[in-house]
Amino acid sequence: MKAVIQAGGKGTRLKPYTLILPKPLMPVGELPVIELLLKWLRRNGISEVVITTGYLGHLIKSLCGDGDNWDMQITYSEESEPLGTVGALSLVRDHLDDTFLVLNGDLITDMNLRSFMHFHNSHKGMLTVGTTDKQVHVDMGVIDSCTENRIQDFREKPTLSYQVNMGIYCMEPEILDLIPSGVPFGFDDLMYQMLDNGQQAHAYHHTGQWLDIGRPEDFTRAQDMASGDDFPMRGT
Repeated sequence: MKAVIQAGGKGTRLKPYTLILPKPLMPVGELPVIELLLKWLRRNGISEVVITTGYLGHLIKSLCGDGDNWDMQITYSEESEPLGTVGALSLVRDHLDDTFLVLNGDLITDMNLRSFMHFHNSHKGMLTVGTTDKQVHVDMGVIDSCTENRIQDFREKPTLSYQVNMGIYCMEPEILDLIPSGVPFGFDDLMYQMLDNGQQAHAYHHTGQWLDIGRPEDFTRAQDMASGDDFPMRGT
């Protein structure tokens, strides 16, 4: 199975660091996050990777090269303009002729990747989305009202739980027919289109570790975890 690592974003939430480094090269402990991802993929049997680049992409190519350091085959695509979360797949559609993985180049997780792929193969759908639980604290009183504007419930500064997208996907080649070429196209656009078309997508729920290092708080937490034995991407 091939994997596509999306590494073209500008990482605006991590400025000023990302003024000189693309987000996938941000260090977590002693290694850049994209190297952690590549090693994680290789441990899970993935040896062919396409990296979609854009902002400061030449630095990513300089680090990763052709993948020989990790016994992998790495190729690249380059966005002349930002194409969104899945729009960049339109540039590499000729390379994706079988089931493939797509993952953001800024995540850290201990997800069982083999279990994720097995789940995708079991339901025979076009798309599986890795999901996890996210707690969101609302620092205000929340009011629920009915159509007559009568208050039905009140919660003072509640913490709400949502099932959120982890930025890890398993896809079938047919899904590429839904992605236009040369047009910015996000995962949200793909999801709305599939729902409008009545096409099924499935969620694989992960209950372990997940960090999005593009978020300053997760980046800081990743640094704290990197020296510990419970660091998610060490030996998973």
